[in-house]
Amino acid sequence: MCLCSCLRGQRPKDFSVLKDNNHLKGILCITASAFFFSLMSLFVRLSGDLPTMEKAFFRNAIAAVMAIVILSRTPEKFYIKKESWRDLIMRSLFGTMGVILNFWAIDHIAIADASVLNKMSPFFAIIMSYFILKEKASRKEWIMVIIAFFGAALVIKPTAGIVSLPALMGLASGFGAGAAYTYVRKLGMNGERGPVIIMFFSLFSCLVCLPFMIFDFRPMTLRQLIILLGAGACAMGGQLTITAAYTFAPAKEISIFDYTNVIFTSIWGFFAFGELPDSISICGYVIIIMMAVLKWYNALKTDH
Repeated sequence: MCLCSCLRGQRPKDFSVLKDNNHLKGILCITASAFFFSLMSLFVRLSGDLPTMEKAFFRNAIAAVMAIVILSRTPEKFYIKKESWRDLIMRSLFGTMGVILNFWAIDHIAIADASVLNKMSPFFAIIMSYFILKEKASRKEWIMVIIAFFGAALVIKPTAGIVSLPALMGLASGFGAGAAYTYVRKLGMNGERGPVIIMFFSLFSCLVCLPFMIFDFRPMTLRQLIILLGAGACAMGGQLTITAAYTFAPAKEISIFDYTNVIFTSIWGFFAFGELPDSISICGYVIIIMMAVLKWYNALKTDH
């Protein structure tokens, strides 16, 4: 499978990385994931006033079914490496937290704001990589992290010492995603298959959401069901491509292209809901994306 070959790609060695065929595949993977996840955010908002746990359950149930189908057609089937279990659980725990908080934020603030706060994940990945992978960030990287958090504060817009709870939850979703992707990177380094990571995470998330959904279940219309199925399909596409990307190369080398998600969600937010970010939020967007660009460029320059 082409996905499996992508997952086994080698880390580029120098600044000519942009010309490396495997690295370009990684860029395409992460850009495609940004597009899929932006559509997922759109569908989550369009699904209307349904409980967050119900939305999260259907999103992950579709991904779980698709991952099971993919694995059933591979020679290894559902085999999981013994050494992967702990990391799979941690990846799923942080990933589930990130999804639930992101969905809740999408329902309460502009989807572009929710997106850019969730896209703080690469900066959280720098922090978590120190604890999970024992990878030490440089002084420049820590400065970029601090400035990026200042940009996030502009999006959150604390007023009179009171922080917007939905925006704060959006930022927390970025932490969950950053920690989850760090574990994805670790699992990929240890040779675990992408579809296995997706299946485990999706089933884990469904089990977490199921009790809450049963307790607070709200019947859906046919339109809402179709929309949530679309959200699940897009989530699966996003997970496949981002798992391929982050197991293919370290986040610091390709994460910048994940920020195309902000562009996509801004477009959907404008045309579907008439959402336009205010000037303060735009300043926050610019600061966060600029730090992401500098972090990416610094990583390539350091490798050179």
